[in-house]
Amino acid sequence: METQNLTIKFRCPPELDGVLPRPIPAVRGLPDWFKAMPQTAFSTLLQTDQMTVKKCPPVIDAMTAGYLMPLICDLDVRDGEFSWDRDVPAGALTGFLRAPIDFHDNNQLVGTPFFHADRIAIKFNNFWTFELPPGYSLLVTHPFNRMDLPFTTLTGLVDADRYSGNFVNFPAHWRDEGFSGVLPKGTPVAQCIPVKRNNWEANFGVIEAEGVTQQLELSMTMLQEPGIYRRRFRAPKR
Repeated sequence: METQNLTIKFRCPPELDGVLPRPIPAVRGLPDWFKAMPQTAFSTLLQTDQMTVKKCPPVIDAMTAGYLMPLICDLDVRDGEFSWDRDVPAGALTGFLRAPIDFHDNNQLVGTPFFHADRIAIKFNNFWTFELPPGYSLLVTHPFNRMDLPFTTLTGLVDADRYSGNFVNFPAHWRDEGFSGVLPKGTPVAQCIPVKRNNWEANFGVIEAEGVTQQLELSMTMLQEPGIYRRRFRAPKR
């Protein structure tokens, strides 16, 4: 089945055009650790080479889905304090908000695993609006499998076909209290993936008859033919 070309429209204030880093397709934002990792690794338990997650299509497809939203400037973090040096042209849409981060009162997270009585929650400010085709929402989440980042961006679903005229910021929990240094401009702070809104109903049953044979044969084939998922079942994404 062929993929359908759709358009996601990003818009920024005119005074920030050419200054603000642009969202990038996630396929162009794979982290250095993923690029450097081997495709296979020797298992001392099984005494054979095993494929790493670098050869796992579902992991790759998740990490390369949608767009990555970049941190708009260097963020210096020292002893729990955040600072930055950002010279932004003033304009109608940026005169009141120029900082790369803001905060949420910690009481907004009471009852969640992100709540800390002695810490506020941060928020990455975003200066891009999103507009999607009718019937599509935007899944905004922490960049997939990026536990190397010192924060965790909260997940939300925005109906960006209807809510397209305002900025969507990215609340986050600063996870690494020991982090000291600079979080560089361009660091992905959120991953955004358009999803089509549909109504779903659950249908439950058992595997039987031909389904049993098919499952057993496929399981055996998966063991005997590495890469069969990629060759036979993986759908084109781009």
